[in-house]
Amino acid sequence: MDIDQARTFLEIIRSGSLAAAAERLFVSQTAITARVQRLEQQLGCQLFVRSRTGATLTRDGEAFITYANQLVQTWEAARRDLPLPQGCQQVLHVGGEVSLGNPMMLDWVSALHHALPSHAIRSEVSDGESLLRKVEMGLLDAALVYQPTYGPGLQVEQLMEEKLIRIRRADAPEPYIYIDWGEAFRRQHDAALPELSRPALSFNLGPLALQFILDQGGSGYFRTRVVQSYLQGGVLERVPQAPEFTYPTFLVYARKCDSEALQQAFGVLRRLVAAGQSDWSQRWDPLI
Repeated sequence: MDIDQARTFLEIIRSGSLAAAAERLFVSQTAITARVQRLEQQLGCQLFVRSRTGATLTRDGEAFITYANQLVQTWEAARRDLPLPQGCQQVLHVGGEVSLGNPMMLDWVSALHHALPSHAIRSEVSDGESLLRKVEMGLLDAALVYQPTYGPGLQVEQLMEEKLIRIRRADAPEPYIYIDWGEAFRRQHDAALPELSRPALSFNLGPLALQFILDQGGSGYFRTRVVQSYLQGGVLERVPQAPEFTYPTFLVYARKCDSEALQQAFGVLRRLVAAGQSDWSQRWDPLI
């Protein structure tokens, strides 16, 4: 099976018909039909039920979606990484959740660039679910996430223990802003604070919420490391008697991807965390 067949299969699903897929892929409908027929012959099953109104997936077709996505993503990753950059022996792929991008991922990648000069580094920031899926597929060597997946082939290590605390701007404590720290936090939050379960303002990205509070005022839950400098400076203050929530960070990798270089990378990461010298304030002061 070639990658064009997998891409064609996925495009038919997105477009809804073979004709629409042909138009989007800039090939004839005859070519699209031929690709689907070859794919079905190679798999030994029917993937689509064709009709005048479009193409509907069979059960086998629905099951093949995951495999087709994996094939295309793996091929695209290979095209990005090969040939290896001149002077590089290996490529390390690491990922982290969006709110860990600065400073943890940034500091880790910077340190790896100096500690492993013979290795190319590919970093990715995304949501936890996508990162874990890529670790399982082998597209990422390791990922930093808040809610790990436990499986027979995965190694999970708690890297940091942190709290989510409620803070407010000292001179403008309203309104309350909900920050989406994941499903587990939402359950605990709504159980502990049912009166705040339907706030008028919410963000799914911590740095945006923090910037809003710094600019406009308000209160919300943030990781202790992120708001510590603002608390010390008196810009923000903790809300008295507000419940706290634990929010650990985990390092996840597939055991089959383990290597000496990867263990070196983990050692660099652990030393960074232990040193505790990173600026977690997530200030937005770009140089102009």
